[in-house]
Amino acid sequence: MNRADADALLFGDVLACDEVRSAAFVPGVLDPATVHADSLHAETFLQAIAVVEDGRGEDPEEHGPTALALNRIESKLDLLTTLVGALLRNRDADPMHAIRWSALGACIPNPTALPEGTTGYFRIQPSDWLPQALRLPASVLAHDGSGADSALWLRFEALSPGLETALERHLFRVHRREIAERRRPR
Repeated sequence: MNRADADALLFGDVLACDEVRSAAFVPGVLDPATVHADSLHAETFLQAIAVVEDGRGEDPEEHGPTALALNRIESKLDLLTTLVGALLRNRDADPMHAIRWSALGACIPNPTALPEGTTGYFRIQPSDWLPQALRLPASVLAHDGSGADSALWLRFEALSPGLETALERHLFRVHRREIAERRRPR
């Protein structure tokens, strides 16, 4: 499959985000039991991130002094979580890459040519403030380029409906933040 076809299949009719993230593709066999466990973990993790991120940014003036105190506590917890996350980041973390991804798959730079159909796991750290990585089962849809300019197009495999929904919701929040950042006065 060529680059244009892979882009159309993975990003054509769905919300796609361009981000710089710690990510990698790790080739390997997709064991059904491991895929199921990783999918449950990923869904739970994305839902937890959604709860935390959706609770931020409410206008404290609208809810009175109690809400203001609660927002201060939440801000302190956010700082604490960020600090603990920074301490826990291991040196073996995946490198940062400019990636494009959707709920259907991802395009990631990869200098190693892999044949179409190669299975494995797409690992990504979906949140800046938590060093936890998701493992999403994927297969190589296409490979293009050589050396440092090469890229892999990965199609996610066997995602549960709940995980697909959580992933779509996560990407929507990423997209919404990106738009808000562009609108913010400089």
